[in-house]
Amino acid sequence: MHDLLVRSHRLLVITGAGISTNSGISDYRDAAGQWKRAAPVQHQDFMASHRWRQRYWARSQLGYPEFLRAQPNPAHHILADWERQGRLVGLITQNVDRLHQRAGHQRVIDLHGRLDQVICTGCARVVPRDNLQRFLDQHNQANRSQHFVPGADGDAEVPDAEYAAIQVPVCSDCGGILKPHVVFFGDSVPQPVVQQAYDWVDQADLVLVVGTSLMVFSSFRFVRRAHAAGTPVIAVNQGVTRADELLSGKVDGDCAEVLTALDKLIEITPHADLTR
Repeated sequence: MHDLLVRSHRLLVITGAGISTNSGISDYRDAAGQWKRAAPVQHQDFMASHRWRQRYWARSQLGYPEFLRAQPNPAHHILADWERQGRLVGLITQNVDRLHQRAGHQRVIDLHGRLDQVICTGCARVVPRDNLQRFLDQHNQANRSQHFVPGADGDAEVPDAEYAAIQVPVCSDCGGILKPHVVFFGDSVPQPVVQQAYDWVDQADLVLVVGTSLMVFSSFRFVRRAHAAGTPVIAVNQGVTRADELLSGKVDGDCAEVLTALDKLIEITPHADLTR
C-alpha cells in the first residue's frame, strides 16, 4: 500500500463519514456495514409528507449547532497537504460537512452536497443554513429544551419526541418546500457532478478510499470504474467495504491514525502540479 502511494503521481481520494468521526461527527454504519440506528430520512418521504418535514427540521434544529462545532482533524489536513504537494488529481467526498475545504483542500467534489446551504425545491433559491436556524429557534422555542443525542450529518436522536407543533420553514420567495442542499437517501446525484467525478477517475493512477464502506452506489460506481480500467484501488476503513474484492490493498483502522502513519512513511518527492 505504501509503495503504491509513493509511486502515484495522480492520486484520487474518495472519503466518507469515517474520516470525520474524529472530528465529532457520527457515522451511519458499523464495521459490518449495517445501519447503527434507524435509516435516515428518504427523499420521497421528505418531499411528500409535512409530518416528515416537521420531524427532520425539529431534529436538525437540535443537531445542527453540534454539527457546526466540528473541526478538521489530522486526516483532513494530511490530504490537504498532499494536494498542495501536487500529488492529487482531486478528492470526492460523500460527506456534507465541508471539513476538507476548511482544512484547505481546493479540488473537492461534494458528491452529496453541503449541509451549510438550503435550497428551495420550487424556485431553486439557495440560502445559508444559518438563516433557517434562526427561524427554527424563533418559532420552535419549546423544542430547544428537548434532550437529544447528536446524530450523523446534523441529525439528532430525540427520545419520545412529538413533532406535531413544529413550525416548518418555507421559501420566502415562492412558498416552496425548503430542503438542505444535500442528496438525501433515495435521491440522485446530479449528472454533471457524476461526470466530473468520472473524469477524475479516468485521470487517476491510483484511487484511495478513506472512511467509507461504499455501501451506497453513488460512490461505489467510481471504484468499480477504476477497477475496470485496471487502476489500483486501496482503502483505509474500519470494517468491511462493498469493494473489498476489488481492492489492491486495505488497512482496517482509524483514518487519522493510518493516514498519519502513511504520511510519515512517504518520502516527499517532487510531483507535477496537477491543480494548474
